[in-house]
Amino acid sequence: MIPPLWMLAAAAAVAYLVWSRPAAPAGLPPLSPLPAPHVAPQATPQAAGPHPLTLLAILAAGGMIAFAIRENGTTPAPAPAPVVGLDLRGRFVGPGAATDAATTAALLEELADKIQWDGLPQDQEGRPKEARLTTGAAFDDLRRAARELRCEGVSLGARQPAVRDEIKRYLDAEVGTDGGPVDAKERSSWVYAFKSIAQAAREATR
Repeated sequence: MIPPLWMLAAAAAVAYLVWSRPAAPAGLPPLSPLPAPHVAPQATPQAAGPHPLTLLAILAAGGMIAFAIRENGTTPAPAPAPVVGLDLRGRFVGPGAATDAATTAALLEELADKIQWDGLPQDQEGRPKEARLTTGAAFDDLRRAARELRCEGVSLGARQPAVRDEIKRYLDAEVGTDGGPVDAKERSSWVYAFKSIAQAAREATR
């Protein structure tokens, strides 16, 4: 006759307790078993432990944290984007390098502001006005004249040939070499180019 399921479960629980409990210390006699009251065998409740899904979640979270720490330590930081499309660092040389860089920055910033103002349809008092600088050649002539007046005839290009050549290359790429009439978009390109040169000259001394 096959024993009932509850008897099999009870026997298995008792066997688990017997085999899993710690052994008695060496040198001490085993205790005599006490007679147990006659009760119906019941399944021995097991100590509550973490749910298997909880363990999986903890392991997964730990793996993600370890991966993030490893990636943070090994992934190089992205290189900063250039501020402008012109780099004049190391181009200004000689004992007057810092002064020449500051002069170039101030001169080109002022020219950009004046060309931008010249293209406005009204003056500061709201009166209509017409642009006086309407061609690329006029913008370049203004740059040359302002440099000569600002530097009292001293040529920054002759003193800083590397800067002169780099600025020429940049202007040719940004605004071209056509000295003809300019529209509003082309005027904005000139203003942007002059402001970029001014910023690059400031960056050259930092």
